[in-house]
Amino acid sequence: MSTTTRPNILLIVSDDHGYADRSCLGIHPDVRTPGLDRLAAEGVWCREAYVTAPICSPSRAALITGAYPARWGVRWFGDSEIAGPEYPTVAEHLANAGYRTGYFGKVHYGSEGPDDRGAPPHHGFEESYYGLAGRQMGRLHYLHHSAAAVDEYGEAAQHMGVEPLYHNVTVSELEGFTTDEFARRTSEFITTPDDRPFFAMLAFNAVHNFCWQLPEAELEARGLPAFEDWHPEATPYVDWYDGAISPHLENGRAYYLAQLELMDRQIDGLLALLDERGLAENTLVIYLTDNGGSTCNYGDNAPLRGTKYSLFEGGIRVPFIVRWPGHVPADIERDGLVSSMDIAATLLKQAGVEVPSDGPGALDGHDLLEYLQGTDGPAHETLHWDCGFQWAVRSDDWKLMWVDGDDPAVKATEQVEHTNLGAGYRLTHIDHDLGEAVNLADARPDIVAALDAAHRAWQRETGLAASPDPAAAR
Repeated sequence: MSTTTRPNILLIVSDDHGYADRSCLGIHPDVRTPGLDRLAAEGVWCREAYVTAPICSPSRAALITGAYPARWGVRWFGDSEIAGPEYPTVAEHLANAGYRTGYFGKVHYGSEGPDDRGAPPHHGFEESYYGLAGRQMGRLHYLHHSAAAVDEYGEAAQHMGVEPLYHNVTVSELEGFTTDEFARRTSEFITTPDDRPFFAMLAFNAVHNFCWQLPEAELEARGLPAFEDWHPEATPYVDWYDGAISPHLENGRAYYLAQLELMDRQIDGLLALLDERGLAENTLVIYLTDNGGSTCNYGDNAPLRGTKYSLFEGGIRVPFIVRWPGHVPADIERDGLVSSMDIAATLLKQAGVEVPSDGPGALDGHDLLEYLQGTDGPAHETLHWDCGFQWAVRSDDWKLMWVDGDDPAVKATEQVEHTNLGAGYRLTHIDHDLGEAVNLADARPDIVAALDAAHRAWQRETGLAASPDPAAAR
């Protein structure tokens, strides 16, 4: 194990975890997350933490680089990719600084293939075990990853995400529960004898739909019935999918909570492992999810409005917890704007790596340590989001959203995901209206104009094409 003062790092990323779905919050008595509760009790929960997009691909690309995905032209699914080498990943920076680096879990930066930069061996990870969700409609099956499964599922294989996984650059089949296997591989990496500090990134596919894909023993223990994956001969995929999400999926919330509990069990086990090996005090642990909880998958984002796909708070504000005993206080909640982009800057700073501040590859994130310690203010005064057909800016307590209600993506999201993104401008004072119930756009045109101008300036600075100006059309 490392004897250096540079910290080991364990970065845990879940998928679509609802903001309200932690048992320590006391919102839902049926939620059981003792691992995440322990993490929060031993660290800092950042209550106003955001990701850079309400969907996974651009959000994950920003997290791994520490920069807005707009800087390489990414706004939504169709143009989403990991940044090129001009934006080195946090893994590349740490590997160059002498860290051993490992990636375990779901990969989804865009249309990645095993030889593309989006695959972990090609952006800084020396050890990796992963599935390429970009080739499988954004998902990994929880139980089946083999050539036999691909043959068995046929036309449904891509939709259900049953392609084999990869160990480094080699195909690796798994007929077993991904949550347990990803955590097991992470544990092995952490405990591998090595004098270098480690950076382990664990990217669960939990709790992404389809959560009924549980081990048979877990279904039996919870009294849950099995639910069938899509079979093309039975019904068209879109019709089947509509019955497999809220509000039509019977036992949907129970399936979701089971996956959450099993993921949490593995997180708790990893924390125990760090304790047992005497690594806890020299290991910086961060937990967050990739975007807001998916209400169509029975996640709950209370008290926030909205869901994954939307720029309401429920689509972009996420659970974000940091533990580093002796360096970060315990059982503390902090307000103030924090971004997933800050993770890269924080890790590099604590590892003694010079953080790029200007030019190609510069980070948009900031080191969070003093904020976490309570000796400095929030990392950001202003944050921006831009999906092309919808954008948002938050500055202090004001938040302005704009949605092109006529864009096909808006209509498709409402039809397929049962999510209404709204239309036009929406101005909210978040401190007074966390649920974004009241639109103040008409009452405060001065704030609308100022934030609209600020966002258009940000679009120009990042190189994005400006959004249509509704005022110019009138």
